Amino acid sequence: MSKFGELIDVNIPVLLDFFTEWNEQSTAMHPVLRDVAAALGDKARVIKIDVDKNKELSEALRVKSLPTLIIYKDGEMKWRQSGEQDANTLIAIIKDFV
Repeated sequence: MSKFGELIDVNIPVLLDFFTEWNEQSTAMHPVLRDVAAALGDKARVIKIDVDKNKELSEALRVKSLPTLIIYKDGEMKWRQSGEQDANTLIAIIKDFV
């Protein structure tokens, strides 16, 4: 968990994507997240977290449905949404926290 604290305690927005490889909605988000990361460059960070490999973290954050997207900035949760989102919507939301 201490590594997680280091990931989110930065002064740029960090978009976390909780996913699994066996969930169709999760895998559909991969190209969307690539577009978001490319569009925002170094203004934000996009991190994909496989819930099967990070069960403790997923439970601690009460991730129940996939994909779950969470934005942190300065170690504080700013936004959270479950389900698919399009790239333009995510970019606009993240820009609110830049």
